[in-house]
Amino acid sequence: MSLHQIAVSHSFLLSSRSAYTLNPLLFSKRNRFRISLSHSRFTSIKHRSFAVAVSDNGIFTSPELAKSFDFTSEERIYNWWLSQGYFRPKFDWESDPFVISMPPPNVTGSLHMGHAMFVTLEDIMVRYHRMRGRPTLWLPGTDHAGIATQLVVERMLASEGIKRVELGRDEFEKRVWEWKEKYGGTITNQIKRLGASCDWTRECFTLDEQLSRAVIEAFIRLHEKGLIYQGSYMVNWSPKLQTAVSDLEVEYSEEPGTLYYIKYRVAGGSRSDFLTIATTRPETLFGDVAIAVHPQDERYSKYVGKMAIVPMTYGRHVPIISDKYVDKDFGTGVLKISPGHDHNDYVLARRLGLPILNVMNKDGTLNEVAGLYCGLDRFEARKKLWSDLEETDLAVKMEPHSLRVPRSQRGGEVIEPLVSKQWFVTMQPLAEKALLAVEKGELTIIPERFEKIYNHWLTNIKDWCISRQLWWGHRIPVWYIVGKDCEEEYIVARSAEEALMKARDKYGKEVEVYQDPDVLDTWFSSALWPFSTLGWPDELAEDFKRFYPTTMLETGHDILFFWVARMVMMGIEFTGTVPFSYVYLHGLIRDSQGRKMSKTLGNVIDPLDTIKEFGTDALRFTLALGTSGQDLNLSTERLTANKAFTNKLWNAGKFVLQVLPNRDNVSGWQNIEACKFNTEGYLLRLPLPECWVVSKLHMLIDAVTESYNKFFFGDVGREIYDFFWGDFADWHFPIGEKLL
Repeated sequence: MSLHQIAVSHSFLLSSRSAYTLNPLLFSKRNRFRISLSHSRFTSIKHRSFAVAVSDNGIFTSPELAKSFDFTSEERIYNWWLSQGYFRPKFDWESDPFVISMPPPNVTGSLHMGHAMFVTLEDIMVRYHRMRGRPTLWLPGTDHAGIATQLVVERMLASEGIKRVELGRDEFEKRVWEWKEKYGGTITNQIKRLGASCDWTRECFTLDEQLSRAVIEAFIRLHEKGLIYQGSYMVNWSPKLQTAVSDLEVEYSEEPGTLYYIKYRVAGGSRSDFLTIATTRPETLFGDVAIAVHPQDERYSKYVGKMAIVPMTYGRHVPIISDKYVDKDFGTGVLKISPGHDHNDYVLARRLGLPILNVMNKDGTLNEVAGLYCGLDRFEARKKLWSDLEETDLAVKMEPHSLRVPRSQRGGEVIEPLVSKQWFVTMQPLAEKALLAVEKGELTIIPERFEKIYNHWLTNIKDWCISRQLWWGHRIPVWYIVGKDCEEEYIVARSAEEALMKARDKYGKEVEVYQDPDVLDTWFSSALWPFSTLGWPDELAEDFKRFYPTTMLETGHDILFFWVARMVMMGIEFTGTVPFSYVYLHGLIRDSQGRKMSKTLGNVIDPLDTIKEFGTDALRFTLALGTSGQDLNLSTERLTANKAFTNKLWNAGKFVLQVLPNRDNVSGWQNIEACKFNTEGYLLRLPLPECWVVSKLHMLIDAVTESYNKFFFGDVGREIYDFFWGDFADWHFPIGEKLL
C-alpha cells in the first residue's frame, strides 16, 4: 500500500459526517472531505486551503505536540468558527431550508443539564442538515422571564435596603434593564460554551422592540375577535409574589398535614343537632356559603333544607344542601363549601348559583370578613382559630393527613386559590385548530406517544389567565377612562397616544386615561416566539417569511403545554400555518440512580464543571446516546468512557495528519484528490483492508442516515461508536500503522 493511499483512506474515514455531527468540536464544516449521505455517494473537496487557514491563524495546536486531546482548546476553536461566519445561513431560495428555534432560556438562568440536552440534540440536527448542503438556520434568543427576573432584582434591591414600591415603576424597570445588560448574557455565553452553532447575529430577546410589537398586536387582534376578555374568576394566587400564576406553574407535593374536625350546629335544633365537617383548611370557614351532604346519605337526610351556623362568625347561617359531588366516604361525609378558596367548590357554587365569599387579602392575610381574625396571616389564623374552637367546644379532633400541597414553581410558597379580576384568552377555538393539525398530519410529535397527552390537554383545555401583577414584562395594552367603570369602559390600543386619541373621539377632549398596571404572562410572549411578524415593518417581515414556517421544534416534554401547544395555537391563528412540521421531545436528565436532580438531594450535576473535567465532546456524546423521549441517567462512568472515545478520535486524526503531505507538496495533494471512493471500480482496486473498511463505512452511512431520518440520534451515536472503535481503530488502524 502506498503512503498516500493510507492517508486518504484514513482521512476519508475520519471525516464522515456522522462522526462530525456528534463531535462537532473535533470536525469542522470545512474538514478534509465532504460526504453525501444519500445512497453512499461521496464527493471530495479541496481541503488544502483550510489546512493553511487554520495553521496561519494558530487555531489548532500541533498534533505532534499533544499526546491527548486538549479540550481546553474547544472554546478557542468555537470562537474562530464564529469569526468565520460558519453558522450564518446562506439561503438558496430554490431549496427547502431547515430552520429550528431554540427554546429561549430565561435571561436569569444558569446552565443546567436540561440546556445541555437541548443544545446537543438541536446542534446534531442543525449540523447534519448544514453539512448536507441544505440552507440551515438555528435561531437563538432569551426570554425576559417576568416572575424570575423581578424576583432576582427585588432581592438585589432588598440587599441595599430598598423596596420595589419605594422606587416606583419607571425607576424599577430601569434597574431591571441595567441588571439585564450586566448579567443577562451569562446564559448565552454558557450555551456557546456547549458548542451551539446558532446564527448569533439573529439573537432575539422577548422584550426587543420587534417582538414587543408582535405581542401587543396579537393581544389586540385576539381581543377584536372576542377571544380575550376580562373578568373575576378563580385563579392560582401567589401571596409572596403578589400575582396570579398559571396552572402549569403550580407544582403539587405530597406533604404531612392535619385534618381538622369541626362542629357546625343546626339552627333551631338542640345541642345534639350538629354536623361535623372535616377540613384541612379551617381558616377558610369564614368564606363558607353552604354545607353539603350526599343525597343518599341517610345519616344527614333529616338536615337537608335546614340552616347551619358557621362557627366563630357570630351566628351567620348557611343552607344545608344535598349534591352528588359530595364523597360520603371522605371524612364525615359532610362538605363545607368555600367557593372563594377552593377550585372544586368554586365550580360547584357556580353550578348551584351559590354566592362567592372571599376572606383573603392579596398578601395571604385574612380580610374583614374574618372578623376578629382580620389581619392575621392565613397560617397564624389557622392556629388561633383552632384554639378558639377548642375553647368553645366546637373542635372535635385533629388527625394526621397526607396533603397534596400546591406550591409556586418560582417562589415555593403555598398557592392560594383566589377569585380575582384578570384577563383571559378563550382557548377552545384555538385548541380545535391545533388538534386538527396533528390529526391531519400537518404536525408530527416525536415520540408518537406524546400525541395522546397533547390531544388530552387540548381537548380539556381551560381558558388561559394571561395577566400578571408584575412590573417587568409586556404591559397589557388596555387603558381605562378616569371616572368610568373599569370593566365596562376601557380602550385597547397600540400606544398611549392611540388610546388617548380613541378616548377623545368617544368621550371628548377633556378625558383622561391610565394604563392597566398588569403585564402579560411570559408564556404569552413566548408563544409568539419566534414566528410572528405582527406589527413589523415590511422589510423585516419579508426577511422573516423566508424561513417560516420552521422545520423543527425540539424541547423537553415537561414544557409541551407551557410552550409547544400554545405556539401551535398562536402560529395557526396569526399566520394560518402550523409554525413547525415536527416537535421532538426529549426526556429529563437524572442522576446515576435514576433520581430527579435537585438541590435537596445534592445530586445536581453542573454542565460547566462536567466540561472542565471531561470536555464538551464527552458530555454531548453521552447525552446524545439517550433514547428518544426517555429520561437519561447520567453517570461519571459514562462520561469517562466517552471522554476516552473523543480522545481516540483525536489520536486517529493525529495519525492521519502525520501521514498527509506537507502543504507545499502539490503533487502529493493532487494524488489524494484523484482518489474516487464513490465508484465501485476504484474501490475494488484498493488493497483488501482498505476495500473492506471503506465498504463498512458505506454500510455505516446508510445506517446512520436512516437513523437520522427517524430522529434516532442515540442509535446514530452507537453505530458510529461501534464502527470507529471496533472496525476502524481496533482492526483496520493497526494494519495501516504496520504497513507504514
